[in-house]
Amino acid sequence: MSAPAGDDLLGRSARELVAALRARTVSAREVLDAHFARIDAVNPAVNAVVTQVREAAYETAARADELAAATPAGELPPLHGLPMTHKDTHATKGIRTTSGSPVYAEHVPDHDDLIVERFRAAGVISTGKNNVPEFAAGSHSFNELFGTTANPYDLTRSAGGSSGGAAAAVATRIQPLADGSDMGGSLRNPAAFCNVVGFRPSAGVMPLAPTPNAWAWLARTGAIARTVDDVVLAMSVLAGPDPRIPLACPVGREPFRALAAEGTTDAARPLAGVRVGLSTDFGLGVPVEPAVTDVLTAQARVFEELGAVVEPACPDLRDADEVFDVTRAFDMATALREVVAEHRELVKPEILWNVEKGLALTADQLMDAALARTRLHEAVREFFGRHDVLLAPTTQVLPFPSEDRWPREVAGVPMRTYVEWMRSVCLVSATGCPAVSVPGGFSAGGLPVGLQLVAADGQDVALLRIARAYETATRFADTPPPL
Repeated sequence: MSAPAGDDLLGRSARELVAALRARTVSAREVLDAHFARIDAVNPAVNAVVTQVREAAYETAARADELAAATPAGELPPLHGLPMTHKDTHATKGIRTTSGSPVYAEHVPDHDDLIVERFRAAGVISTGKNNVPEFAAGSHSFNELFGTTANPYDLTRSAGGSSGGAAAAVATRIQPLADGSDMGGSLRNPAAFCNVVGFRPSAGVMPLAPTPNAWAWLARTGAIARTVDDVVLAMSVLAGPDPRIPLACPVGREPFRALAAEGTTDAARPLAGVRVGLSTDFGLGVPVEPAVTDVLTAQARVFEELGAVVEPACPDLRDADEVFDVTRAFDMATALREVVAEHRELVKPEILWNVEKGLALTADQLMDAALARTRLHEAVREFFGRHDVLLAPTTQVLPFPSEDRWPREVAGVPMRTYVEWMRSVCLVSATGCPAVSVPGGFSAGGLPVGLQLVAADGQDVALLRIARAYETATRFADTPPPL
């Protein structure tokens, strides 16, 4: 078997690469060679991959090649032989998982988180871990253990976070597909900064298991890829309920598989009749840099050219800040209070602030947030009775200098906390709705800008179908970083 050149392999989408692996025109070991060669070539510059398990990966690849030799192509796992580093907050059995914290510097789990388990069951070859901010707190991937992940399009800028290592690995063609998580934009922000796709599904679609807080709804796990089709492929193996999580699963694997089988349409107006609400400030005066809104308003015309009806509109999100802030503080304190109590001197100040905020919550605050969430639900339900999607900025800023912990000012407005500059995604998280960030083009200085599309709860497949139509018409992710 003769493999194509490594760069040719790594330039393929996940769908294309899996098709080649299943057709045996390339072996799992040859793809793995290209994967590790690409890490060697670009990772010293971007610092996306922080742990590697090469020997174990090659053993898995050898077994995958043996399976391919003895099994009809149609019976091979759907992601047979695809190499992947995993987010360093996702537990990986036998592979160091630090969560970017000195507290867990040498931690090696004895189990896989469900998202890793499902990817491995689908044929993925685990090759290591990618970088995160400590405990996934904040949208800038730096920590004391491994340093900062650089933006592939400008190495002096942030790659975003908390799935920043994942987004940078996908953007630099280290791998075509990555897992990630998102409480306050951690799939969407790094996707926007790195010119890739980041998908936050509806609650319950990809359960967070195992977890001590099975009823938590704000945080999600999902996928990052260079194409919407690859995100659909990922969800076709990730979606589905888990008995450990009591949340309903509104979309299983079959609808994603059906969407993958549809393929892209060649219709001139694939979005004919789709109703798009466009907002640059979420109806709340959220500050967004002009370099971002200029791209957003220009790309809104593309949706119109594809047949969509675009009008200025946004759900009433006046309750979303309260819902997000209280729920995030509660969830972070629930997850990290013991860590902070035992290792306060090792944890970064942003986490201390957020955990202490959660521990200080009163019964009145919790009750008020519950009522606010109900009002928000009604406002969002009313909006999606009139619109199919919301189109808005993913981030409020362009990728910022990597030496900054977080932007202290947005469009001339001071930011008081490390979360406030991420309000464009946090507001959407509070709604509970599925959301996707797709590449929307570049600023005048060549930095990526992401567009955020949001649909009603459970409308994940319809959302990705709309995102795919836009992506097919623009193909911004085809522009690789200048590495």
